[in-house]
Amino acid sequence: MFCPFCRLGRLKTLLTSLTLSVVFGTLVCVSPSPPIFIAMRFCLAAASAGVYLTLYIARLELCDPSLRLVVTMIAGLTTVAGELLLLGVALGCQSWRGLLGTGAAPLSLFLCYGIPGVFPESPRWLLLSDRTSDMNSFSERSDRQRDDDSFTGSFTNGFPLATRCELLETEAPSSGHPHLSFPELLHSRNIWKNICVLGFTSFISHGISHCYSSFRGDVRGTTPSFYWTYLLSVCAGGGAWLLLWATVDRCGRRGILLLTMTMTGLASLILLGLMEYLSEAAITVFSVMGLFSSQAAASLCVLFTAEIMPTIIRGSGVGAVLALGCVGRLSSPLMDLRNHYGYFLHHVVYSSLALLAVLSILLLPESKRKPLPQTLADGEQYRRPPLGRRRRDNVPLLATPNPDT
Repeated sequence: MFCPFCRLGRLKTLLTSLTLSVVFGTLVCVSPSPPIFIAMRFCLAAASAGVYLTLYIARLELCDPSLRLVVTMIAGLTTVAGELLLLGVALGCQSWRGLLGTGAAPLSLFLCYGIPGVFPESPRWLLLSDRTSDMNSFSERSDRQRDDDSFTGSFTNGFPLATRCELLETEAPSSGHPHLSFPELLHSRNIWKNICVLGFTSFISHGISHCYSSFRGDVRGTTPSFYWTYLLSVCAGGGAWLLLWATVDRCGRRGILLLTMTMTGLASLILLGLMEYLSEAAITVFSVMGLFSSQAAASLCVLFTAEIMPTIIRGSGVGAVLALGCVGRLSSPLMDLRNHYGYFLHHVVYSSLALLAVLSILLLPESKRKPLPQTLADGEQYRRPPLGRRRRDNVPLLATPNPDT
């Protein structure tokens, strides 16, 4: 994902992904054979993932650090509302072609983002790609939107114009496109460590969630309704977003991620070790708790990755974590092995790896209300903070990390 994000920018990548989503969504509906349907469906999923990834990164880069979590939580709850709406559409549609067409058609409305002024380009990408004129026009639009005359012309999103101009002269590469040194990337051990830890945690949290959502069908021999399982998963995801909204800004990203993964592992171990001694109500409670905590951990992994990855590789880092989460979901067919042995094997492996993920989370830095890193050198500065040391939270939108604060 490095090339489209850094060469084209967030806006052009979004428009390209939306266009491809509309095209492949139409082709899926008119597919004449199963092989063509599978191929078009794969392409549609890839284009839709590009839309989700681009919007996620653009939101974070356009927000002040203090509003970053709020905007992300609102977007997450909006996604949950869309999934609930999809359930209603699925119940109302009489054919799979109508369902797929209903899901893909509204994407064409969002192509209006290409109209100038509707969707702004990320100022961080403009700085990184040496788009000085575009950055100045972005700053002028932001200045005109301020009602307070004392701030108009002096600050842009809380960022002094003098400092912004200095950044334009010193931080933006002179080559006209983002500069990435692959030897420097390979030697960025701290960035790779953060990607591996968060990717591993995302893989576990997505993979183990299937154990909780289909617990009765795999253990008690009763097959739950597909719609009921889907509704339970969506509601658990909505509750997870509300939990993150209430706790992450107070307790920090790393602490809440550690808590949710611990709850996920404990719920799995309790269900495996004490299943014969638990009542139906207790089994349901621990299953819902595991589903709830695993979805909270999966959502927080993406936010955490976007906040600690430098702008030059933020799309690649977040995309890698999302891809590993999808690989975790692909392991769900293992639970369908004969005599339900696959379920227990799946549960034992993932619960063991969840405990390992809890230990690896301790190696992550804290990104609560911290500035987004811009270059690889900035990303290397995001290390695990020493115990008992306080760090400054209120920082400008485009400031770079300062290891001395």
